[in-house]
Amino acid sequence: MTDEHPDLPAHDVPRRPSFWHWIVEGLRASVLLAPRITASPSPWQLMLIVLIPLLLVLGIERLQIDGPATFHPAAELNAWWATALTLWVGWAALSPAASVSRWFALFTWAAVPWNLLMAGFALAYFRGWLPQPLTTTSGFWAVYGSLIACWLLSSVRLMARCAPSRMRLALFVPGMLAITAIGIWQSTQDRERVWQPDYSASAAPERPRLQLTQETFEEQQAVWQRAVAGLAPRPDGESHVYGLVFAPYASEDVFLRESAMVATLLEERFDAKGRVLRLVNHATTTQELPWATPLNLRRAVEALAARMDRERDVLVLYMTSHGARDFKLAAAHWPLTVPWLTPQEVREALDAAGIRHRVIAISACYSGGWIEPLATEDSLIMTAADAEHTSYGCGRLSELTFFGRAVFNEELRKSHSFEAAFAAAVPVIRQREIDAGKDDGFSNPQIQVGEGIRPVLERLTKRLDSN
Repeated sequence: MTDEHPDLPAHDVPRRPSFWHWIVEGLRASVLLAPRITASPSPWQLMLIVLIPLLLVLGIERLQIDGPATFHPAAELNAWWATALTLWVGWAALSPAASVSRWFALFTWAAVPWNLLMAGFALAYFRGWLPQPLTTTSGFWAVYGSLIACWLLSSVRLMARCAPSRMRLALFVPGMLAITAIGIWQSTQDRERVWQPDYSASAAPERPRLQLTQETFEEQQAVWQRAVAGLAPRPDGESHVYGLVFAPYASEDVFLRESAMVATLLEERFDAKGRVLRLVNHATTTQELPWATPLNLRRAVEALAARMDRERDVLVLYMTSHGARDFKLAAAHWPLTVPWLTPQEVREALDAAGIRHRVIAISACYSGGWIEPLATEDSLIMTAADAEHTSYGCGRLSELTFFGRAVFNEELRKSHSFEAAFAAAVPVIRQREIDAGKDDGFSNPQIQVGEGIRPVLERLTKRLDSN
């Protein structure tokens, strides 16, 4: 910026500012005070000005993970599109080029307090340090959105002091709003995290890893064919149970164990032996079980629908994984790319297959958001949490999730009624969460039962009880 701007007094700062002067003036800009620097930073100063805030935020993000973790630079580079676009928008609003380096240096450190507060707030959320009202979607974004707004305000105010005209400032404001909106949208999408747990650094044996080779893909095709061909013919009689178990998150063994438990329970307790398909992502099951992908789920639904009486039989669909705030079911099977599953995809698959009677259970955080998209008169839907809370028991040290353990592994071994098992399991889950120190609010499992499926399940329960 040139000296004709009276709101930028230069006498308080040396004509060749030190690195620390740049930090102080940037922090002043963060609280809407006028920076007192008219010079441009040296290349080395600019590098440090950008690098230090980056390292501070990365350090806070590292604290989100207990124990050893690995750094994934590609994931960090994926976020640098915003920096590139911000530079372009700033260049469009400023002239000459020397002003751009000065503005960007001040802009970077004006954002530091707000970025650190946002990173710290996210850390508190992931660590479960926030009070319950702030763990809801509305509560979280009320605070996080306020921090974003403060950052935007300081950015616009700084540009207002630097831009040579209001016309150029008018170019900057919508550009920054667009970059911010895209950044918020990107943060809600499926993307690899910069820091990820390093299982190889623990005392436990090194985790097996999927090796993607031509033989692997050919073996998976054979595994799929064997699984479908192994489905038993439909028995005579009234309603029968068919099962589909879906565990798409390979990085946590708890989902592998839970999928096996549910499949076994359906076969033994619900007379479904030979009529259960189990889709699992795990390196140890590649030669035994089909992969848990959205496409395979649709194919599995079609295969089961082709063998069952679609108007009389009951499909029990059990899905277990991590859940996101946007109600997607997490999927991971590195290096295989697996899309996350949405409730809309499940609904479309079931509707297209023409399966009428559905019992759907989702063991995942925020799984209550699946109820509305899946609800029909002929469906019973159970979820491990409501739409605004996390569930519990999905860590790598867990044997089973709290929901799967209480509802399926315990209560459904005493009863053939899904409603009765759910009702008995909820207070058990609540107490276990209290005992485990869950401090982000009760998961609040949900159930919805359509009037059309209730008599079907009552007749099924009566028949199974009599055996």
